[in-house]
Amino acid sequence: MASIVRIKRFVLTPPKILVLGFAAIILAGSFLLSLPIATHDGQGMSWLNAFFTSTSATCVTGLVVADTGDTFTLFGELVILSLIQIGGLGFMTFSTFIALLIGRRISYRERLLLQEALNNPSTQGIVRMTKMILLFTIITEFIGAVLLSSRFAMDMPLKKAIYFGFFHSVSNFNNAGFDVMGDYRSLTAYKEDPLVSLTVCTLIILGGIGFVVFSDLLENRKHLKYITLHTKIVLSTTAILIAGGTLLIFLLEMHNSKTLQPLSPTGKVLASFYQAVTPRTAGSNTLNIPDLTHPTLLLIILLMFIGASPGSTGGGIKTTTFVTLFGAAWSQIKGKEDVVFFRQRIIPSMIYKALTVILSALILVITVTMLLSITEHEGNFLKIMFEAVSAFGTVGLSMGLTPDLSPFGKIIIALTMFVGRLGPLTVAIALTKRNEVESYRYPKGKYLIG
Repeated sequence: MASIVRIKRFVLTPPKILVLGFAAIILAGSFLLSLPIATHDGQGMSWLNAFFTSTSATCVTGLVVADTGDTFTLFGELVILSLIQIGGLGFMTFSTFIALLIGRRISYRERLLLQEALNNPSTQGIVRMTKMILLFTIITEFIGAVLLSSRFAMDMPLKKAIYFGFFHSVSNFNNAGFDVMGDYRSLTAYKEDPLVSLTVCTLIILGGIGFVVFSDLLENRKHLKYITLHTKIVLSTTAILIAGGTLLIFLLEMHNSKTLQPLSPTGKVLASFYQAVTPRTAGSNTLNIPDLTHPTLLLIILLMFIGASPGSTGGGIKTTTFVTLFGAAWSQIKGKEDVVFFRQRIIPSMIYKALTVILSALILVITVTMLLSITEHEGNFLKIMFEAVSAFGTVGLSMGLTPDLSPFGKIIIALTMFVGRLGPLTVAIALTKRNEVESYRYPKGKYLIG
């Protein structure tokens, strides 16, 4: 990809601009959250805690060192909500929206940045897609806010219910997981409530599927047989992961007296479904995470690692990456040379890309887990691994370790959230660059594997 801006010898390519842009937003959020007006005690957060919270919000994660509803004033909560919205959709999307409002033409440089931010294969139609994303986001978050507010109004004053509905709609559509319920409760009070559970789950799924998928479905709404392979893989994989996760959580937790056992049959299904959806990088929960059995926690770790789909508000290695490597392994087991999905052959470079993304993610998670095992003497290994994967996948679920992190542990998790939000996107775009054709090739070599 050609360089965009040259400052002396430093080349600002689209990935670099996105990284610097997100870093600038995080620092601005850190400053605002450290102001006395941002917290109830009138002292503001310490800079490290403000930096951690700002990173978590901008990277749409949801891990918190202090409960959002109990700690922050309305000003602080609105700062967090703004960071969530900007981080979820990308600052370039907002910049484009402002430019369109004032009638300014979108330059080619900005189109390249949008392509990088949205993980789109080309710049063609990128501005039109941005408009569609903004409109879809506004409509979806508004409907979610209305539905949630109508239910919250039964338990609290109307103004508070409207604000709570708006906050949780924006937070969950952007797969952030922040809540203002207080006392680290998240949405546990509504674990048997169909309206709240299904509304929030729908927001999470819509935010995590990816805007490229919605654009494809919209363009081919009259002829769904023409939807792209990407859309088919994303929708089928998402459905399988959610359905399989729901069934497994139901079976693993149905006799657990601290989670599903006391609930009604409908409540058991709703809670299982919710806990299968939220690891798709959302982070809110209706069951108390530390009360889950170890097999369920391991399943959630796997779902968090896989995460959402490309070009969405979520994190993780992405559904397409997971299914590509799974397909390659299955083809090897079956003795087939080609990896085929929906009667289409996957090119080898896609498999190499998937392998690279997964390997780099595993190295990051293992490294973070090892570092936290050294710095966090109070946490057990499962808690630490859960936290590391949650941070990488920008999920926000926690077994309770985050509020007790050491200063060094907070920095590690904050950096992990940052890499988890931006790393997979920038790496994926970098891997799609066309390499120069080499003038020579080395002889083939063979060695034993397995």
